Amino acid sequence: MSGELAIDVTGLTKRFGEKTVVDDFAMQVPKGAIYGFLGPNGSGKTTTIRMMCGLLKPDGGGGTALGYDIVRESRTIKSRVGYMTQKFSLYGDLTVRENLTFMARLHALDNPGQHVAAALEEYELAPRANQLADTLSGGWKQRLALAAASMHSPGLLLLDEPTAGVDPKARRDFWDRIRGLARKGVTVLVSTHYMDEAVQCDFIAFIAYGRKLIDAPSGEIPERVGLITWRIEGRNLQPVYDALYHAPGVDQIARFGSALHVSGRDADALERAIAPYREREGLTVEPAKTGLEEAFIWLMTGSEDNFQ
Repeated sequence: MSGELAIDVTGLTKRFGEKTVVDDFAMQVPKGAIYGFLGPNGSGKTTTIRMMCGLLKPDGGGGTALGYDIVRESRTIKSRVGYMTQKFSLYGDLTVRENLTFMARLHALDNPGQHVAAALEEYELAPRANQLADTLSGGWKQRLALAAASMHSPGLLLLDEPTAGVDPKARRDFWDRIRGLARKGVTVLVSTHYMDEAVQCDFIAFIAYGRKLIDAPSGEIPERVGLITWRIEGRNLQPVYDALYHAPGVDQIARFGSALHVSGRDADALERAIAPYREREGLTVEPAKTGLEEAFIWLMTGSEDNFQ
């Protein structure tokens, strides 16, 4: 990943009526990075990304994307952006080949047939070239959508919850392809509220109701939040959960299958809270690494919904 910036924006603000849905947003995105925008539904993730890439005019602030001004040169940026929506947005009554041909012509590519043939080969769609898009499974629709979004060699690729509703293998294959694009210098922006998508990203920005709460390399997020976590595993955990929920030193508790993740910011107070369970028969109590999900829940807990 180079030190060159693909996106550099400050003060981005967007209002719809009386509601400020993006509030004074600033960010720098390195070229070739996979950048995740994590937050609850309705938090302004997609609106923020669209402004950063010149697809939506901000009410305040500005900056550059791919070296172009996001307000004055938005048309130039748009031609260099690939956009994959959460909902399959290609034509179901056209074949795979016809959809790709349409996209090649839409982008005014020279020798569209050559580009279509290359996309069919690269994304292993050739055996399904004459199949109607509506008859594809979710994973193959996703693959077709990515091929269509990237066939004009965009500098920026926008993904809106891209792996919703697909099986684990298709999700893994999809992210392998995204990382391949990033290695070629494509900058990828991912809007999501799924942890298994977020962990695939190099960087993560947590956004809640139009405000950026934290922005850092994904591996540093839990440490920056400052939570210490213990794992309590065993059977019949509900009484333990109930007892610890309001215990001094416990800032957060969450159930993960047969275990509880108990988190807090005061290490000594947290250890006092879990101490009674260390020697309890049938329970295992051990330190755990605070994960993105704990960090996400903690950050969301302190956020105010500006649409309330």
